[in-house]
Amino acid sequence: MSRGNRRRPAIYRQYIGIDDGRPGREPGLVSSEAGQAGEFEELFRAVYLTFHRRDGPRSQLPGASAAVLEHLALAGPLTIGEAAAHLRRAQSVVSEIVAHLERQGLLEREADPADRRRTLIWLTAAGQTALRRHREVLSEDLLAAALSQMDPGQAAALFGGLRALVQSAAVPLPTHIRGRTP
Repeated sequence: MSRGNRRRPAIYRQYIGIDDGRPGREPGLVSSEAGQAGEFEELFRAVYLTFHRRDGPRSQLPGASAAVLEHLALAGPLTIGEAAAHLRRAQSVVSEIVAHLERQGLLEREADPADRRRTLIWLTAAGQTALRRHREVLSEDLLAAALSQMDPGQAAALFGGLRALVQSAAVPLPTHIRGRTP
């Protein structure tokens, strides 16, 4: 018999899959990792569509400006030369971006406490807010309203499950959300 025509044992022919009543299965549960992944993907899409920000563009930050802010947020205060080297851009280009961000109040220059001859660039409170807003994909207001309707135990389980999912993919969670409770 060819592989495609091979008949499955009778026990497998009577069951259809995820909530099939097969011995040892609980009806309604997804029975395979692929099925779970598909269900998660559908739920993720529903979460995205339900809670996606609809109040206009996330921010008005051009890509190069956002890249400088992101890099400073991750690396800490740097000189313009260090930022240019990290971003692999000409120092004059980064200097122009920094000057623009400084005029907008998103960056500031400060003397390096370890070496007063060096000037560091760093995010202002407005820069941190702009960067957070740029990163924001989901509406915090809509999420907060929905989470307030959940039982605290459900919310804690949701956050614990999401953390476990990210950790199981060996992707380190950002420090600011490790172990945070709702």
